[in-house]
Parts: sequence; structure tokens; C-alpha cells
Amino acid sequence: MNSLENSLNNIAEKILHIDEASLTSLWDKYKNKVEKFSGSAEWEKAVIIFSIINAVRTKNAILNESILKNNSVRKTKSPEKPKEISKAKHYLKLVK
Repeated sequence: MNSLENSLNNIAEKILHIDEASLTSLWDKYKNKVEKFSGSAEWEKAVIIFSIINAVRTKNAILNESILKNNSVRKTKSPEKPKEISKAKHYLKLVK
């Protein structure tokens, strides 16, 4: 990986350690900043932050949907048939 990729990888690693609830609490704040276009460096940072928040929310939604889908597939599969009892000769006899 080149240094740009390494930098982006490090940023992604740090973002993955932030919980979604903390990021979601900032969503309205940055949405409002983005909507008030100014073209300033602060506005540009707000756009990036808002995009990161949305990216984490999207990632978690896809992840949760995938987990639910996999769990429902497992539940709908027919249960495995029990292994057939060995037909080897038994030394016990049924007495009536």
C-alpha cells in the first residue's frame, strides 16, 4: 500500500472504533452546517464529517440486514436428520 492508502486505512480504522450512537447524535448538527453553504474550510470539513457519519450508518444498516438475513436463512433450513443408528449386531435381546 502507498502512503495515501495507509492514511485512509488508518482513518477508517479509527472511525470503526466510534460507536454509531455517538455519531448519530452529531448528525443534525452537521446536516445544518452542510445545508448552509459557505465554501469555507469549515464548511468543507462539515461535509466530510457529515459524509463519515452517513457512511458509518450505512455500513451498520447493511451489516445488520445481512446478519438478520443469515439468521433467518438458518432458522428456515430443515433440521438435520439424526444420524442413523448403527445396524451393527446388538448383544441385548428384547424380552417380553
